[in-house]
This record gives sequence, C-alpha cells and structure tokens, in this order.
Amino acid sequence: MSRLLPAKPDSGAPLRLTGAAPRRVVLPTVLPRAWLALTFPQEGWVVGIVVMHVQTRARRAGAALAAALTWAGLMAGCTSHGFDDMLGKAPAAENVIHVTPDDGSKQVRPGRPLLVRVPEGRLESVTVVRSQDGQDSPVRGHLSDNGKVWQPDERRLALAARYTVDAVALDGDGHRTARHCVFTTFVPDERFIGYVTPENRSTVGTGMIVSLQFNRQISDRAAVERAIRVTATPAVEIRPHWFGRDRLDFRPEEYWKPGTQVTVALGLRDVEGAPGVYGLQYKTVSFTVGRSQVSLVDAATHTMRVRRDGRLIGTVPITAGAPKTTTYNGKMVVMEMFEVTRMNSRTVGFGGEYDIPDVPHAMRLTSSGTFVHGNYWAPHAPGHTNVSHGCVGLRDVKGGGSDTPAAWFFDRSLVGDVIEVVHSEDKQVSPDNGLGGWNMSWDDWKAGGAVG
Repeated sequence: MSRLLPAKPDSGAPLRLTGAAPRRVVLPTVLPRAWLALTFPQEGWVVGIVVMHVQTRARRAGAALAAALTWAGLMAGCTSHGFDDMLGKAPAAENVIHVTPDDGSKQVRPGRPLLVRVPEGRLESVTVVRSQDGQDSPVRGHLSDNGKVWQPDERRLALAARYTVDAVALDGDGHRTARHCVFTTFVPDERFIGYVTPENRSTVGTGMIVSLQFNRQISDRAAVERAIRVTATPAVEIRPHWFGRDRLDFRPEEYWKPGTQVTVALGLRDVEGAPGVYGLQYKTVSFTVGRSQVSLVDAATHTMRVRRDGRLIGTVPITAGAPKTTTYNGKMVVMEMFEVTRMNSRTVGFGGEYDIPDVPHAMRLTSSGTFVHGNYWAPHAPGHTNVSHGCVGLRDVKGGGSDTPAAWFFDRSLVGDVIEVVHSEDKQVSPDNGLGGWNMSWDDWKAGGAVG
C-alpha cells in the first residue's frame, strides 16, 4: 500500500508518494487560484497531489488534498460514457440512433428491412431518399406510437439504388443527436421486361386483348401477375390468362363497350420473375375503346358482312384459303395495319411459292401469318372462289386503290376489330395465335391465371 508523505508548510514542495509507479491525469481547477495534478497508480486510487502554487499555505494544501480525494473518488467509479457525460461530451451518434442496414453497406438484398430506431428518447425526424436511375425519390414511412422506431411504408428495398438516411433524435433532457447514413442495394445481372399490346394512347376496336410478351421465361408467374393491374372505366371484371411462361393476356368476359377507358399498370420493377431475374419496369399504358365493328367472313359463300355498332354497313366479296391451304375458323383480332407490306411464303412455311413485295391494305390477324389484305393478282377470285394461302383477300389494284373494296374496309377498320371466319375446311384458330383468346370460354380463360 502506498504511503502519503506530507510536505513542509509553505515550502512549496509537492506531496510525494511511495509505492507503485504513478500515472498523471490533469483535472480542471477545483480550488481558488490553484491547479491540481492528480497522480494515479494502475488500480485507479489517488496516491499523490501537487499543489501548483508556491505561496499555498499548509492549511490550503490540506483543503486541496480533501477536494482532490473527492474528485478521485468520483472518477474511480466512472465508465468512459459516464466520464464523457461529466465533461459534457456527447455520445457517438451511432450509439444513439441505430440504422439498419449499416452505414456504408453495399449489395444489400431487397428482402432486408430498413429500420431506424433509438433505445432511449425518441426520434424527432427521419428523412430517407432513394436514388435510382438518375432520379431522387422520397421514401415514405411512419413512426411507431412511442416514437422510437421508423420504418418505410414499402418494406421491400429497391434494387440498384442508393439510400440516404438522415435522422434526428431527442433525449429526455432535450438534447438532439443527428445521424447521416448511406447504403446501396443489390444490382442484379439479369432483368426482364414486358412488351405491351396495344400501344399507349391508342384507340382500338372492342375486341382488343391486352397482351404482355416477356423477354425472359417467367417461373414465378404469380409474383409477376400480382405486379400488373388492368382496370377499366366503366368498371368491368378483367381476368388474366397465361400462355406458356412468356406471355400474359387480359380480357373481360365479353367485348369491351365502346368508349371504355382501359389502364395497364406495370409494377414489375424489382419483382423476381425467375431465380436471379428481376423486372425492370414501372410503366403505365392507357387506351380508349372506339366504336364496335365485327366482321363475319363466310368462306363458303365468299363474302364478308361488316357490322358497325350492331348495324350492317356493307357486304364485301372475299377469297379465302384454297382447299390445300385453308383459312382458320374462329374469332381473330386485327393486330397490325399496313398500307403496303411484303409477303414472302418462306416466312410462313410455304417454301418459295410466292414473294409479293407490295401487298396493299394489309391487316394482320394471327402471329402465324393470316391477314386480310388487298388482292390485285387474282382480281376475279373475290366473291367466286377461294385461291389464297390462308389469308382473306379483297379486290384491289396494284399499289392500293382508294375506291376498291379493300380500301373501303381498310379505311373503316381499327386495330382491335374482330373478324370471325366460319365455314372454312380448317380447324379453329388457337387462342394464343395472335389475339385469339375470344375463342375460349370464360371459365377456361379464368382457369389460366396464376393467382386464384
């Protein structure tokens, strides 16, 4: 045990200790006109004191010793945090405000939660900004009832994004602590997108089917289906149907009513459609349903009857598929319209039988190559005989006339109009060949959704 050796009164000599090697800690002034230098051994006990004032009397030395021992007793039991508190030093922000994911984190997976919390006191404000694709967006969130926890309304983190968190906490004594954190999220190597039919802001016929073609095979069809909403005004039930793993169509039970406004909202961004393959799109497509026009092609009588809003507006002579290359039966929808297009038999599996560079007034009905188009190379066939390779031909002239049956029909048609073929010596068109979904019953159509 160290021994305290007294100094001579008014000698100015320091108080000296014997025993363990001391260490020095300088304290602020605690005595009038005096600075104290306390010396501690490793165990933290006070073992010496120097009164730095040559004129200090012995009685003042005694008072200084008593005060110093009081300081030492307080300090001997202090933690580092308590010492900071005694000296007025604020604790580190990360010890007051806890942020998950950690500041500086990279490649954070989307399923990991974003959380801001305080063990003591309460959160005064939390601001979170998401930077993605060159745009900054505020992240909406909410505080818990006790003010200790903040979390975002949308729990899932965005991919390939930078998050900035700024939080301010208030303790019980009114002291504020601020913290700034940044982290970045996982950047996937593979993405998928969906191509939407029809085009945005288009006006279409009443038979239009909303169709999405994906550029990747979708294995989690339910997740993708949930991320797509198709709505209509006036409201009508609209249901999805999958064709394979890369196509998703939507339609109502009956043809759309004229004047209906339809909106397709894609929330595919960061949706995992297949293992490691994430969606890329936030996109909205809207279109308007125009007047109703449904045409009935009778391959046996070589005629097409055109009805507008239920009223017959014309009967047009046609030529359908020849006996060896017949036309599909069933309901087909106009998918594309071309003033002039090239038709090459090699593209549809007929070898080198034809290559016509300037087919006029052409309207695509199926993905496999069925069209309604003008025919100038067999002008006597429409209304009399079937000579085509499966298309429906209307009389026309080379280059496309303005007053021919083909021109008349083309000028009165829209993408989305329905053309139904009957009495052909062929099978019914497949529902996935073009927009052929109207050939399915409503029950069969609804059974093709991934979400019950």
